[in-house]
Amino acid sequence: MQKGLEDQLGLYQKRIPIFTRSVKGRFRRFKTSVLVLAYTVFFLLPWLPWSRLDAPSQALLFDLPGRRFLIFGLTVYPQDVVWLALLLFIAAILLFFVTGLVGRAFCGYFCFQTLWTDFYIWLEYKIQGERPARVRLYRQPWDREKIIKVGGTHGLWLLASFWTGLTFVAYFTYAPRLVVDFFTGQAAAAAYITTGILTLSTYLAAGLMREQICTYVCPYGRFQSVMYEPETLAVHYDARRGEGVHGRASARAGQRTLTERHEKGVGDCVDCGLCVQVCPVGIDIREGLQYKCISCGLCIDACNTIMDSFEFPRGLIRYDSEENLASATPAAPKVQWKRLKTIGYGVALLLMSAYLVYSVSTRGSFDRAVNQIRQPLYVVLSNGDIRNRYQIRVTNKSAQDQAYAFSARGIPEGALDLGNFSQITIKPGHSGLVQASVRLAPDLAAKTRHFELLITPVGKAAEARSETVRFDHPGQRP
Repeated sequence: MQKGLEDQLGLYQKRIPIFTRSVKGRFRRFKTSVLVLAYTVFFLLPWLPWSRLDAPSQALLFDLPGRRFLIFGLTVYPQDVVWLALLLFIAAILLFFVTGLVGRAFCGYFCFQTLWTDFYIWLEYKIQGERPARVRLYRQPWDREKIIKVGGTHGLWLLASFWTGLTFVAYFTYAPRLVVDFFTGQAAAAAYITTGILTLSTYLAAGLMREQICTYVCPYGRFQSVMYEPETLAVHYDARRGEGVHGRASARAGQRTLTERHEKGVGDCVDCGLCVQVCPVGIDIREGLQYKCISCGLCIDACNTIMDSFEFPRGLIRYDSEENLASATPAAPKVQWKRLKTIGYGVALLLMSAYLVYSVSTRGSFDRAVNQIRQPLYVVLSNGDIRNRYQIRVTNKSAQDQAYAFSARGIPEGALDLGNFSQITIKPGHSGLVQASVRLAPDLAAKTRHFELLITPVGKAAEARSETVRFDHPGQRP
């Protein structure tokens, strides 16, 4: 008895293979559409050409040696780390926003684990057949048929895993050259190591562990209940309709029509078990909302198929909210977004997205920062002139070498001293430092509180930028 209780409450349970049955319906079609789109983008994007002068002609390239990300016509440098922070914030808020509305829709349709597991199940189905054939194959002793089919399945899984890993590496180098170098033994060691690790991890996650990744590895399934609300749409079984007074029962003689079933107090559920057979995580949705459920909607397709065959109303299993299901007369399910938390998520999402778009669209070709050297604040020279010193940092964000010239506005010409530098040339993605000093006569220094320092890309006067700089002198009030 105690051992059974420990098994029930244990943190980990040995995996029991799940053989899913294929199903047709709108949720299955949507999942397939997302899968095809995601695979098209992931596997073909590294091969999309994009003309560049200073880098390989690849639309998306994470150039680690050059310390830059090339995303179509946009070049992102480490100095743009604020964009990454914004993207992570937007992704998190979007996840919370969607979960508050429609539950674990991300898990059911867009998660990498779901997409790859779905494809691996499809490969298994194509080689081993429908669910009954796969169950029979699993139970039969090892023979020629089992070795060929099971071996072929794992072989295709490994091939898909390998190409997944190699495609990931292709985002970090020129894809056509990588493939040639990889198979001729000339690629970098990091390419072989990364591809090997991703091949093994993808094979294990999508082929062997599957639902255990969602149950024991991914934290999202554990804290989803924190974001669920009574108004949140999720996959639910309508227990009142399905169980009736005396529970669910098979559709045997005398219990085939709704009238017959209702007269006997039997629910609409014919206990076919198809909703369990199509579930990729192996749960019975009729037992209520469970943290393992990824809200993929396949059980809805399966149940609707059975309801159609008996000419019963659809929606015994459906996307609905706990609040609506608990009402005396449930209304048609709908997304309820008029809630303070949901509106807050939506406003934050719009504001951060707008700011990210604004930041990207208004970024200049260079960044600049002017810092006054404050030890000491100023120096009084032997002739009475006052000198302040400044450090100018310029970061080139363009795609080619660029020279920058410096000048001042609001002080006499010649007051700005750059030492031996009249201008500085900086490589793409790099920064340059210039030490500058400003020297003013005592009477002029007493009148000068600020001036402008101008930084102009040579040959691009329209892109000149200015920084207002403080000038300190004796007797100045704090």
